[in-house]
Amino acid sequence: MNENKVIKDKKKTGALGKAYVGLLLIFFYFPIIYTVVFSFNSSKSLSVFSGFSLRWYEKMLNDNSMINAIFYTVFVAVVATAVSTVVGTLTAIGLSGSSKVLKIAINQINNLPILNPDIVTAIGLLMFFSALTVKKGLLTLLLAHIMFCIPYVILSIMPKLRTLDPNLADAAMDLGCTPFQALIKVIVPEIMPGIMSGALIAFTMSFDDFVISYFVTGNGVNNISIMVYTMSKRINPSINALSTIIIAIITIGLLVANILPVIKEKKEKTK
Repeated sequence: MNENKVIKDKKKTGALGKAYVGLLLIFFYFPIIYTVVFSFNSSKSLSVFSGFSLRWYEKMLNDNSMINAIFYTVFVAVVATAVSTVVGTLTAIGLSGSSKVLKIAINQINNLPILNPDIVTAIGLLMFFSALTVKKGLLTLLLAHIMFCIPYVILSIMPKLRTLDPNLADAAMDLGCTPFQALIKVIVPEIMPGIMSGALIAFTMSFDDFVISYFVTGNGVNNISIMVYTMSKRINPSINALSTIIIAIITIGLLVANILPVIKEKKEKTK
């Protein structure tokens, strides 16, 4: 009897757990599905689906302000990711060989932009650029994004560096490598997962940023987040079309990132 009761309780618990996970998935993904569906709506309504149409995709492609926002968003995200990844990687490698006091001090400074609310960072950057009399625009937007992306890269690489043998670089140089060759051919390949993680986080943070971008950009230079904010007071289903394209790109990227290692592993097994 007790065993039957335990089995029934486990089944109930399992059913409740599955229902809870199902509700969470609906809560997370329903807005995304809703956006994708209504990007193909023939009418302007955001609540009634009137029929299938590509009019909002056509309108998006014909909207110069939206195309410019996409360009600035992608350009800033790519450049900020590239620069912050290089700077963050070199900084993390340098810190790994530094004294404990310096390492703690730099780590505390590195954590400030991450722990600070975005509004505080945005106001600080606004005052900084104003004090230097730098005209707000693409340059200030790019510098701001590089600044807040670097800490995330460092934070992603440092744990990987802690797992490395501290004598690895010395061993490579004893075998004939120059310091630069030891860095490129030995250290960097070992910490590549951390570098890739940092680069992906940096790209996501830059692509998604609104608060800091809103304070440091100038007239005529808007990213997607700022453009969506300015359109929030009036209905524009073209935003749904743009969001759907971004969702599709992210989904394809995730699929490729997960499928390629599996294919590579299968090829190595067949050799």
